[in-house]
Amino acid sequence: FQTSLDPLPMHGRDLGVNPDDLMEPPEPEQESKQEILENKDVVVQHVNIQGLGRTKEDLLGYEISEVFHAKNLIDVMKKSHIARQRLLRLGVFKEVEVLIDTSEGSDALPNGLDVTFEVTEVKRLTGSYNTMVGNNEGSMVLGLKLPNMFGRAEKLTFQFSYGTKETSYGLSFFKPQPGHFERNLTLNMYKVTGQFPWSSLKETDRGVSAELNFPLGMTNHTLKWEGVWRELGCLARSASFAVREESGHSLKSALSHTLSIDSRNSAIFPSRGALFRLNQELAGYTGGDASFLKEDFELQLNKRLFWDSVLSASLWGGMLCPIGGQPSCIADRFYLGGPTSVRGFGMYSIGPQSEGDYLGGEAYWAGGLHLYTPLPFRPGKGGFGDLFRTHFFLNAGNLCNLNYGEGPRAHLQKLAECIRWSYGAGIVLRLGNIARLELNYCVPMGVQSGDRCPGV
Repeated sequence: FQTSLDPLPMHGRDLGVNPDDLMEPPEPEQESKQEILENKDVVVQHVNIQGLGRTKEDLLGYEISEVFHAKNLIDVMKKSHIARQRLLRLGVFKEVEVLIDTSEGSDALPNGLDVTFEVTEVKRLTGSYNTMVGNNEGSMVLGLKLPNMFGRAEKLTFQFSYGTKETSYGLSFFKPQPGHFERNLTLNMYKVTGQFPWSSLKETDRGVSAELNFPLGMTNHTLKWEGVWRELGCLARSASFAVREESGHSLKSALSHTLSIDSRNSAIFPSRGALFRLNQELAGYTGGDASFLKEDFELQLNKRLFWDSVLSASLWGGMLCPIGGQPSCIADRFYLGGPTSVRGFGMYSIGPQSEGDYLGGEAYWAGGLHLYTPLPFRPGKGGFGDLFRTHFFLNAGNLCNLNYGEGPRAHLQKLAECIRWSYGAGIVLRLGNIARLELNYCVPMGVQSGDRCPGV
């Protein structure tokens, strides 16, 4: 940390004193005051925020209040840095700089400090344009964003996608609770189309949703209601009769709750920590055609070993129980297989099928054991080479339908039958903090009739 009291290159507006009224003291007095403050406790007398336009001051008071509780110079610098990060997190400022100086004026104390945050607000309207190519389709995506809409970190976002096959859109409104950014409400309206070639299925959803996020102790919670009009159709003329039976329109109204605990140091390449996520969804009690109770969980543990290697263990599972004697819909079932679950098998190509189309299942489990190590001989250590890892893995899982008239013992026995598993090795590349790219050679085992196994 810098120990001089000259203005620090970090970035602000007074909740009390106008900076223009401050007078520059004589140099000898300034040096004497700095020497005193460097060795004694200090008092933060004023916190100023400069550059505000449409942002409300009451919103920012929550974010910077801890600066007043600093007791010494190092503490002031730490708390000012934390306040700066909290201000940037709101998404209403493009830049935030921090200046720390000695207090001046008639009410200045010998050990008094003033902290000034100099902010630059984001524009009222921002836009984006990009193109995407994938799934044998090209699309043009236009986005508009109105940040800080009412001055308290609200955000309105609109996205429109025009593709060679489908058109989709989404409108979202985000509202955080002042002083508790993690507690927020999101409202969505959307139309989106998905193509699922493994099931010869096309799905178009038009819906609205409301989502409430909040922390509770060590856990994070999401409460969500979603109402969606679903249109299912065949993706190809060769679609099986079982898929054609599922075609048509349906209404789904569902309440869901997600609990998560995440102590990992990274979501892409974690080297320590754990993740636990539990999701519950109840459809049918608030209207609609679909009626079911759906539960699924995810557990991941990571441990750093010798030579910068990391051992990771994962376990997933879930169960869907139809309500009211109605059969489950193909769009609500679980799917298994592919690089995100059981490697070595084709994408979602495990479990019940009909004429080559995979229909999903009402219960599943999957697990994995992974060993990540640096590249042999550590090429590019400390730079580009650190984005790569060698990858050794063992995956297993199963997907099936259950007879809910039977007991838990029969259910477990069915999930333990015909287990698919695979092992192999490969190379993993981290793409920023967004995604990872894997190239693996897989040896699938326990292959059943109809399973697809690409190998690499």
